[in-house]
Amino acid sequence: MVFSSFVFLFAFLPLSLLCYFASPDRMKNAILLMFSLFFYAWGEPLWIVILLFNVFAGWIGGRLIERYRGLPAARTALVLSVACQVLLLFHFKYLGFALQSFSSLTGIPIAYIDPGLPIGISFFTFHLISYLADVYRAEAPALRSYSKLLLYISMFPQLVAGPIIRYADVQERLHARTVTLSGFSYGIGRFAVGLGKKVIFANALGEISPLFLDGDLRGLSVLGAWFGMLLFALHIYFDFSGYSDMAIGLGRMFGFTFKENFEYPYISSSATEFWRRWNISVGRFFRDYVYIPLGETAGGRG
Repeated sequence: MVFSSFVFLFAFLPLSLLCYFASPDRMKNAILLMFSLFFYAWGEPLWIVILLFNVFAGWIGGRLIERYRGLPAARTALVLSVACQVLLLFHFKYLGFALQSFSSLTGIPIAYIDPGLPIGISFFTFHLISYLADVYRAEAPALRSYSKLLLYISMFPQLVAGPIIRYADVQERLHARTVTLSGFSYGIGRFAVGLGKKVIFANALGEISPLFLDGDLRGLSVLGAWFGMLLFALHIYFDFSGYSDMAIGLGRMFGFTFKENFEYPYISSSATEFWRRWNISVGRFFRDYVYIPLGETAGGRG
């Protein structure tokens, strides 16, 4: 189910909002979780088992990290929990490519049955790593409730395509949140902007750019090539940023505030600035959970 589909716009979203706001406060998390799991299962019900297992493994890991905080066992729990998440991601997303590459290089035939790719596995893996790292750094407490961690991971606004939301940024809202009229109105407006980007611009550009780039490039003029690349660049921007706008707007409707994910990247004056403005949540994730920890480790060893 995609945000721009009729079933989402005219059935799923209105029904989820109606049930959410009609329920008492103590039931709002359960309602949002129920609709989020249904949203995920709509694409392929089988993969929900992988989602539930990943979250369970992360929940156990977080509890162990907090239980043994300050002891070497906490670091061991972090390493094993993150390794579990990464190995599952590798198995579903990269194992086939790795085996194919090995077979091509060595000439050794390897039988491999593609298990398929769980929807959004990269995003919920990154979210679980964020949770485990934030708990280990004592930036947020481990969740005692499995269902609240499952809600954080499976919230349908950001489940299948991001943006990546740090656990420390939303952990308080998992326990209690308030939806104001101004916040809800902002969410509707932001969602509408993202929907317009996706339906009006991204979809149209996605049909026009292949007319220049998918044909016989030998007969394409220099001006035509540049025009085709411009159309493609605008297509991916409106597609990705439109989805992020819709996710941010949906989050506001349910009382969550997600950080910006695109900040006019095409006005950047350098490649470094472009990286900071494009898909900000992904860049922030790798900075906070990959580059900085690796730098600290290397510095410590030096």
